[in-house]
Amino acid sequence: NHLLRLSEDPDWQPIFFELFLSMYLVTVLGNHVIILAISSDSNLYTPIYFFLSNLSLADIGFISTMVPKMLKNIQTHNRAISYVGHLTQMSLFIIF
Repeated sequence: NHLLRLSEDPDWQPIFFELFLSMYLVTVLGNHVIILAISSDSNLYTPIYFFLSNLSLADIGFISTMVPKMLKNIQTHNRAISYVGHLTQMSLFIIF
């Protein structure tokens, strides 16, 4: 309950936006680096690195289903989501 009130405070919203955006960018860029490192070195074509690459790709997809909408909601102060948008978001969340 305290977190909900804190997130509605207009003074804290730019801080939350910057915090979540930076965490999102670090996660996406870090996973891209892992995928590029594995795909660029032929010595890393073993099954464990194949699964690590797939895990990184799944993490990019997983985090990209929720965080961009959350960042948009913080910026626009609008928490509404359409029915189709919700179904799409939940479907992608379950798939990843």
